Amino acid sequence: MFETIVLIIAYSSIPLFLWMIFASISVRTTYSKYNLIPASCAMSAGQAARKILDINGLFDVNIGKCAGMLTDHFDPRNNTVYLSQATINSSSLAAIAVAAHEVGHAIQHAEGYAPIKLRGALVPVVNVVSRMITPLLLIGIIFEFIAVAGTRISVYFYFGALICYVLYALFTFITLPCEYNASSRAKKQLVECGILTQDEVKTSAKVLSCAARTYLISFFMSLAQVARILLILLSARNRNNRR
Repeated sequence: MFETIVLIIAYSSIPLFLWMIFASISVRTTYSKYNLIPASCAMSAGQAARKILDINGLFDVNIGKCAGMLTDHFDPRNNTVYLSQATINSSSLAAIAVAAHEVGHAIQHAEGYAPIKLRGALVPVVNVVSRMITPLLLIGIIFEFIAVAGTRISVYFYFGALICYVLYALFTFITLPCEYNASSRAKKQLVECGILTQDEVKTSAKVLSCAARTYLISFFMSLAQVARILLILLSARNRNNRR
């Protein structure tokens, strides 16, 4: 029964991958659509971000520019909200919503929001384990081919890869409340700071909802990868037991 459940989850990675492609396209098309609708405040996204930061007393948080489209992010290492070239000078509903979302992350850090602190602590760990997964799997496969009778060494490498994927899945899980909370803060701040009207927030929130969906799919995909590696591990163990 357990192996059947794992098998079902593992094979869900294919539809999840297709869903991720669709979601990524949806984010860009939704952003492009609402990037054509100007906000009534006539403020740029950069100005809106600065206003929210100042009203919340975050005068020490800087606003910088980064290359690309939808590459906006907050970097706690230098306390800077980076807005992409497509966002920072735009006065559209989409751009302002994205900027407010990244400011939401800055507010999370300032308030010591627990999930964002935990996520930050896991970043260096995930950076390391993400580079270890493929080598561990390859070494495990190699040892299966060259293993002598009774050797179980490949199982240890597969188990190492499984641990790496579990840590990555945990990271994607912790990311979810960070992203949804940042969007919730953004919508609240946009109204309270007098930047967008309630109707404009409802419209711009569609961009944030599409973006949040990609993080949800990433979590499900990470679970599917955990199940896939678990299947490989179980198969390797069963083969070793039959030797």
